[in-house]
Amino acid sequence: MSLATIHSRARLGIDAPAVQVEVHLANGMPSLTLVGLPETAVRESKDRVRSALLNAQLEFPGSKRITISLAPADLPKDGGRFDLAIALGLLAASGQIPAQALTDCECIGELALSGELRPIQGVLPVALACRDAGRKLILPAANAAEAALVSGIELIAADHLLPLCAHLRGEQRLPDLPPTAPSEPARHADLADVQGQEQAKRALIIAASGGHNLLLFGPPGTGKTLLASRLPGILPPLAEQEALEVAAIQSVCDRTPLCAWPARPFRSPHHGASAAALVGGGSQPRPGEISQAHHGVLFLDELPEFDRKVLEMLREPLESGAIHIARAREQLRFPARFQLVAAMNPCPCGYQGDPSSRCRCTPEQVQRYRSKLSGPLLDRIDLHLAMRNEPFSLQGNNEPGRPDSATAAAQVAAARARQLNRQQGLNAHMGLESLRTHCKLSDADAQWLEQAVTRLGLSHRASHRVLKVARTLADLDAVAQISRSHLAEALQYRQLDRQPG
Repeated sequence: MSLATIHSRARLGIDAPAVQVEVHLANGMPSLTLVGLPETAVRESKDRVRSALLNAQLEFPGSKRITISLAPADLPKDGGRFDLAIALGLLAASGQIPAQALTDCECIGELALSGELRPIQGVLPVALACRDAGRKLILPAANAAEAALVSGIELIAADHLLPLCAHLRGEQRLPDLPPTAPSEPARHADLADVQGQEQAKRALIIAASGGHNLLLFGPPGTGKTLLASRLPGILPPLAEQEALEVAAIQSVCDRTPLCAWPARPFRSPHHGASAAALVGGGSQPRPGEISQAHHGVLFLDELPEFDRKVLEMLREPLESGAIHIARAREQLRFPARFQLVAAMNPCPCGYQGDPSSRCRCTPEQVQRYRSKLSGPLLDRIDLHLAMRNEPFSLQGNNEPGRPDSATAAAQVAAARARQLNRQQGLNAHMGLESLRTHCKLSDADAQWLEQAVTRLGLSHRASHRVLKVARTLADLDAVAQISRSHLAEALQYRQLDRQPG
């Protein structure tokens, strides 16, 4: 057969669109033409494939006029991931391997000049798409453990072209892959390590229970960063579908192959991060920090020090749970259902309201500092909590009854289970219809809340978020009806909305 078609996959953000590698051998002046919008690394694959076939003692059909098409032609292709598909296409077109053995397979992998198969980046989205298409996946052995995380897919892994060709001819079968061992749960710092700050711990448990965003503000050294780092330890483990989504993002962003299910992400970018670093982008768009925090925690320390334009880009993903990046050729959607935890000082020097009276900031300086945070952004943060310095004690870690991460995690898991049974989602993600259905109040409480919202000057969005926090407080108390005590506590967590200046 002088024509062979091999199935492969490109990379487009965190997706893996299908690509057909068509190889045609014809009589005429010896040449090799590669078409289908290949980037430089793909155009160079013809030289890698030629050397790999010759060094593997296989025949390269150099006396033929070779045309290689990567379809669809309008989809950009980059990297060395098509090397294996091109090599197998040449071998099938020249009759060195049976083409029928590749009809229900997809191929991905880079070739070394010696014929060895090198791992590629982003193999997990390929494995997911291949499983959905109902095909086997041929890939480098170094990527096999990562692809094996996807259940229900048949893998053919090899580290060299020669044993792979022998397998396809039916001469010698490649060994089966060992089952992927379950990963050990990640270890996180314990909540019991935090001295005092009982109200802040309560807010952290509420945030974890309902998926709410949290803003901590107070003088330096009050434990804002310490508390934020404890949040992943009280969140429940990822479900299988959530783990697949997180692993697919990590597979695209990290060159190290995944060998186990990931834990919930905890991303803490520096306040000098650019917009592209935070939300994603670039000439070849990649997920940013907010997408890498998908189903996890995004911690922004020193929040007002971030560029205001960068912070405003958080508004869309905080509402929709996704970020959309438009380019001339395509539009990409990166998932970004993260939980925001931010920390800031109350003023430029950080000591406003401190009993030591060290603050010398003028009202104008405080106003300029806080004006870096817009009202629409603060509206999207459900819990605002002021923190104060606690009395110093070297014996604080021995206090009896201090809540630890295990106890807090049990409370969070129980509250989340009630939400998932009731509305199949977390309280923070409820829409208006769910809000009306699951956050009903008595007539007296509804009137009381309306008066409180009017008196505090809260926006409609902020008042809706107060209701969601109150619903979470009721879930933590294991009651079906939101009471006035829940509403009052939820209103207490809008403190920054009421700060002067």
